[in-house]
Amino acid sequence: MLHPSYTDLMRVVNSEVEPGEQPVVNSRYSIVLATAKRARQLISGVDPLVRSSSSKPLSVAVDEMYQAKVKILNDDETNEA
Repeated sequence: MLHPSYTDLMRVVNSEVEPGEQPVVNSRYSIVLATAKRARQLISGVDPLVRSSSSKPLSVAVDEMYQAKVKILNDDETNEA
């Protein structure tokens, strides 16, 4: 089982969204994609943003998301960057 849960991760990621705005993450699928992308970055040599009790890249990516150290960009923000 994944700790924290998908719903906990979704709540953290969407915590900065203003009321009435579209949430950044709408499904567990979005969370899975975001954490997998971050894990691939960690595998390629990017330094982790948090200290984790695990050395596994996916676990570190989940910890980074849960501690709000990584921001998920929506399509509009990605195009602007």
